[in-house]
Amino acid sequence: MSVGVSETDSFPGEFGDGELDQLCINTIRTLSMDAVEQATCGHPGLPMAMAPVAHLLYTRVLKHNPADPAWPDRDRFVLSAGHGSMLLYSILHLTGYDLALSELERFRQWDSLTPGHPERLLKPHAEGYVATPGVETTTGPLGQGFANGVGMAMAERFLRERYGSEVMDHRVFSICSDGDLMEGVSAEAASLAGHLGLGRIVYLYDDNHITIDGGTALSFTGEDVEARFRAYGWHTLSVEDVNDLEEVQAAVEAGIAEEERPTLIRVRSIIGYPAPNKQGTSKAHGAALGADEVRATKEVLGWDPDARFLVPDAVREAYSHTVERGARLQEEWETRFASWRTQHEDLAAEWDRAWSGEPEPGFEEALPKFDPEEKGKLATRAAGGKVLEAVAPYLPTIVGGSADLAGSTLAILPGDDAFGPGATGRTVHWGIREHAMGSAVNGLCLHGGIVRPFGGTFLVFSDYMRPAIRLSALMGLPVVWVFTHDSVGLGEDGPTHQPVEHYAALRAIPGLTVIRPGDANETAQAWHTALEPGRGPVALLLTRQGLPVLAPELVGDGPLKGAYVLADTPGDPDAIIVATGSEVAVAMAAQLELSEKGVGARVVSMPSWELFEEQSQEYRDSILTPGVAKVSVEAGVSMGWSQWVDASVAVNRFGASAPGDEVMRKLGITPEHVAATVLDLLGHDAP
Repeated sequence: MSVGVSETDSFPGEFGDGELDQLCINTIRTLSMDAVEQATCGHPGLPMAMAPVAHLLYTRVLKHNPADPAWPDRDRFVLSAGHGSMLLYSILHLTGYDLALSELERFRQWDSLTPGHPERLLKPHAEGYVATPGVETTTGPLGQGFANGVGMAMAERFLRERYGSEVMDHRVFSICSDGDLMEGVSAEAASLAGHLGLGRIVYLYDDNHITIDGGTALSFTGEDVEARFRAYGWHTLSVEDVNDLEEVQAAVEAGIAEEERPTLIRVRSIIGYPAPNKQGTSKAHGAALGADEVRATKEVLGWDPDARFLVPDAVREAYSHTVERGARLQEEWETRFASWRTQHEDLAAEWDRAWSGEPEPGFEEALPKFDPEEKGKLATRAAGGKVLEAVAPYLPTIVGGSADLAGSTLAILPGDDAFGPGATGRTVHWGIREHAMGSAVNGLCLHGGIVRPFGGTFLVFSDYMRPAIRLSALMGLPVVWVFTHDSVGLGEDGPTHQPVEHYAALRAIPGLTVIRPGDANETAQAWHTALEPGRGPVALLLTRQGLPVLAPELVGDGPLKGAYVLADTPGDPDAIIVATGSEVAVAMAAQLELSEKGVGARVVSMPSWELFEEQSQEYRDSILTPGVAKVSVEAGVSMGWSQWVDASVAVNRFGASAPGDEVMRKLGITPEHVAATVLDLLGHDAP
């Protein structure tokens, strides 16, 4: 019998009725096939194979409310295998999320809510800027969602310990793929999750033996995935037939029952099932099945082969109960939450601020000011550590740390307990896992309730974190990336550790605010910007070497505007020297040298291009006066500076192993070279 509207108007049964369950699962499959076919591109194989898992999770397992996707104590579901996005869109639509069938029909089209890979961001839409409801994170780059989920589980545990299980008590579920497990970031994240004992993680691994290029025998043999994860400290289970709902449910329930270790369930599936000619092959992975194969598959399913985007009435009716169930679960939580609020008024006020991203009152007043007379020289990494120490009491749910470099980056919360096995302090020792740190920091933020999570390492190692940094910008996440040892001035470690192209590389990421402060007081202002409510990701680039401390009254709030006049001339300037970071001191010395030659040079400290671009044209022109010769000085590649200046003193090569001062001098980051460049630009050696 072909399934059509008339045949299913009065389809009987409830979930647990095998026939109804199968009808629902096949609806997920056909919706996914139809959407990919209409778009003429996509990945139908995973949604078809893993439809039973999605159906089971969203109807029998997940604590979620389609009417309120942002409910704080919901279970989180991450489709780490983001190429299978139609699986997620189909189940979200069917279970009552505000994702219309018309959006499934617009899969992969401009401004649709069903992009090729799941996206967690506001985007233009006919109804204004909206987000796809029920999508917890942007996935697609394999392994990122896997590691995001680890960060979400860390957040859940931290908040549960701080506020109590009556208001924070949920789990993180994920579907991941062979590709996720091959990418190195998942290995780092799995190792971290096992070390921390994150027992609220239940991941289902789609073991379908297929990659885009062909069978996994091409590249993924000789590895016992379950044994590997057991070695990481995970609890592992296996399901030999994804279509056996009771077997899958039993494994998931066993994973939920394991509170001391994260769980990985290997689920054997057949990609593209039950397509008669393409199931089990790479042809079902990364391309539409084709009209003939779609018809043939629908016939195998007993579906009307001419029906497109069909949702039988019985399926609509069955899935409507997930809305009722979700509303009941949330109502029960809200009752507990209301009772908790009356008993914990101070904590409740803190909770409200944490979930809105607000620091505690007094935060701005706590920001330190550094006195040049007291400090003399201070590395901006050291200043950053002092700022964190000062503001930490006003950020009770800040969580972060460094990738085994706390003593070098000083990106720690002094005196705070560690976040570790059996402990839930605020300082995370990420270990030498920059990949996982970046993605888990994003996960901490995505969960909610963690105000400005941060991760720290040397700037040169931001290369390891670039996918996570990029995704933080794509999602507009309020996270802080603390990168120290920010130039060739770090010295003897040599070119492998000396960043030169990294300023330009980070500035090239849309939506990322990059700040390279020139002294301790600018560093305090940089942290002020990084902790602004509503601000997206911020990268702080901080020095290893000591820098002269500028008078607070000279700095003022100039860094908040991205650039400001640090030292001006009595009259109109002959030239403007624009500097960032450690080179601000070089620019100040060059100004004195030029003054002795009769050239009036304005010194502009420009810690952030992005903040400067946010200012009015009038303000920008008042700082970088049009028509006046301009020279930049920065110990990195000159790429991009031409939009601001006429010439650059830069480092367009790799560094060298030697004392930092010598490296800077040999590479031309000196007042003399800056002055000579200004004079050359003005067309004379001296007036």
